[in-house]
Parts: sequence; structure tokens; C-alpha cells
Amino acid sequence: METESNVGGRRPYTFDRVVRILFSVVSLLAVLYLLNVLKGVLLPFLVACLIAYMLEPLVKWNMRWMHLRKRFIPVITTLLETCVLVGGFLAIFIPYMAGECTQMADIIRKYATTQVQIPYISNEIHKFIRENIDFDQVMRLLSKDEWKSLLKTALSSSWNFLTSGVAFIAGAVSWLIVLLYVVFIMLDYERLMLSFRQLVPQNQRRRVLRIFSDIKDAMNHYFRGQALIAFLVGVLFSIGFYIIDLPMGVILGLFIGLLNMVPYLQLISLPIATVLCLVWCVSTGGNFWVIFWEAMAVYVIVQCIQDLFLTPKIMGKAMGLNPAIILLSLSIWGCLLGFMGLIIALPLTTLLLSYYNMYVVERGD
Repeated sequence: METESNVGGRRPYTFDRVVRILFSVVSLLAVLYLLNVLKGVLLPFLVACLIAYMLEPLVKWNMRWMHLRKRFIPVITTLLETCVLVGGFLAIFIPYMAGECTQMADIIRKYATTQVQIPYISNEIHKFIRENIDFDQVMRLLSKDEWKSLLKTALSSSWNFLTSGVAFIAGAVSWLIVLLYVVFIMLDYERLMLSFRQLVPQNQRRRVLRIFSDIKDAMNHYFRGQALIAFLVGVLFSIGFYIIDLPMGVILGLFIGLLNMVPYLQLISLPIATVLCLVWCVSTGGNFWVIFWEAMAVYVIVQCIQDLFLTPKIMGKAMGLNPAIILLSLSIWGCLLGFMGLIIALPLTTLLLSYYNMYVVERGD
């Protein structure tokens, strides 16, 4: 006879099932504790795994283009291509950023000493900005002379160099370990994935692989799909701000692209863009509302391009985690495990949600 606890097709909470749930919770807490203890050792490996995962589509493309089945030459080619692209970007961006920062320091100095009259904007707003922002400190940070002074101090301070020598060597070794991890993981990427599948017991393989299929989908959406969208959005914002001649527009555009790793988080950059419009108004004597609405037009146009073209083409119709869940998971895991938590936040969150759906509420596909 079916008991009341079986109504609705749900399994009863027997003693054995409760013990299994408690054991799973204790195991999870133990894993989190070990991750916290070993995060200094695991961080280079996880960074290398993330880099190898991001570069895997380029390796596959090089294998098809070179008509090779072995991975060694495509992996080396991928690493060289990545180094050339990153080096070229830095060679172009760093001099531009230095020039923009120097120009911005002059503009801020002018804004701090100039009375501005803008229609429909109260002078109390300018007063609030001047009272709550240390323009002298900002100008020192943006000044090229300050950079030279810091570099000179770093090079001439032999005692500091000696005392920090161990930390410097340890940092260099850790980055070298990351590079070695990346090469080894990329060379054996497919074999590692196959070996992981074979480690799962045969009777549990179907359920475990279904959970990790959820993790793979979430990773594809976030780390590959959303990273590509964020890069393209950053480029579009930089182009738009450069066209309207917004101060530090390229830097702001790339920063907005970085924020876009969490969908719609770029909206928090609106106050920064507004302040830059005020600075532009002081430096050029132009109309604040003209540059402001041009900047808003850039936001609207790029957002439309993202929602109507980029996201459907790159991500498809399948949706990943809700942006609020992504932001919450990044905040929680980052607080618990630091930078390593930011890397593993999405896989762990997806794992927990999949486990809850499968074993607690017993939801199927």
C-alpha cells in the first residue's frame, strides 16, 4: 500500500537517505576546506585549466587548417598566435593609455579650478563632486611624472629589492608553472577528458555525466560565449566613445566590456560616463547635454547590437544562468576562496544546482 510519504511519486526521507544527504553535505564542506587550504597550490593549475579551456577552440581550428591529427604543432601555433595578439594589443594600448591619462590629468586640473554653468544641472552637484573627490590625488595618479618617480624608486631601492627578492622569485616560478601547466594540459586535453569519463563508475556514469554536461554548457556560455561577447562589446563601446571624442573613451569602453562578463553589469558605468561628459564640457567649452546624449546613444546602440545580433549568434537560444545568480555566485565564492573562487564559482554553482535538481527535488532532464 502506498503511504502518504510516497504521494506524488517522491521518495520518502528514510534513515538511509538522510544519512546519504548528511554525508554529501559533510563531504562538500570538507572539499571547500581543502580548497581553502590548498588554494595557493591549486590556483596556478586552475588558471592554466581556464586558459587551456579558452584556447581549445583555436587549437581545433588550427588542427583542421593544418590537416593534422597530432596536437603538438597546433598547440605551439596557438600559443604563438595568442602571444602575438596580446603583445600587439599591449604595444598599441599602453602608449595610448599613457597619453590619455596625461591629458585627463590636465582636464581634471582645469575642472577643479573652473566654475561651470550647465543648464538644468545645479551647482550643488559640482560642489558635491569637488568636495568628495581628491582631484590632487587623482592628478598625481594620472601624471606621467608620478609613474617615472615610482619606477625610479623601485629601481634605485636596492634594500627593497633584496627583501622582496624571495617573493619576486616565487612569483616568477608560479607564472612559469602556469605556463607549463597550460602546455601540458593543451597537449593532452582530449585524453584528459576521456580519462575523466572512464574514472566514473559504470553504474553512476549516466547521472554524473549528465551533471557535468550541465557544467559544460554553463562553461561554454560563460567563459567562451560571454567572454567573446564581452570583448566585442568592449570594442564597440571603445569605437563609439572614440567617435564622439569622450575623454578616456577607449579605456572606458574596454572597462565596460570587462564588466559585461556579467550580463548587463555595464550599466554601473553610467555614472563614470556622466562624469567624463562633465570633464569634456569643461575642457572644450562644449555643450554638456550634446556629449551626454551622444554617450547615451552609444549605450543604446551597443546594447541593441548585443541583444539582437551578438547574443543570438554566439550564444544561441539556449540561456545560461541568470545574471543575478552569476553575480551572486562570483561574490560568494570570491569572498570564500579569493581569486581561485572567482575561477571555480560558475562550475561549483552549476554543480550544486544540478545536484539539487537531480537528488533533492528529483527533477529529470
